[in-house]
Amino acid sequence: QVQLVESGGGLVQPGGSLRLSCAASGSIFRVATMGWYRQAPGKQRELVASITSGSITTYADSVKGRFIISRDNAKNTIDLQMNSLKPEDTADYYCNARVFGRDSWGKGTLVTVSS
Repeated sequence: QVQLVESGGGLVQPGGSLRLSCAASGSIFRVATMGWYRQAPGKQRELVASITSGSITTYADSVKGRFIISRDNAKNTIDLQMNSLKPEDTADYYCNARVFGRDSWGKGTLVTVSS
């Protein structure tokens, strides 16, 4: 299992930017598909963005053109650069690692977009 620790959440005004980071333990990180999910109050957890071991990225339609996911295999980290934030982006954001069909999750970091 991969241990994951998120950081970088907080309060930001609409139109602002935040950068989330996730630090992962273990050498298995290099073969993992990594992702960011989010869960707003009263809603199901949803995929925001993912990046494969070969750096192929996928984005939810709601964040395309605004968010960028990246990974650094030397540091065992992934980042999510979030730009042009909207109030509907408010949620708990979770880092995910999927290796050979098994999921590991971080504890989450709260992002609040409000004026």
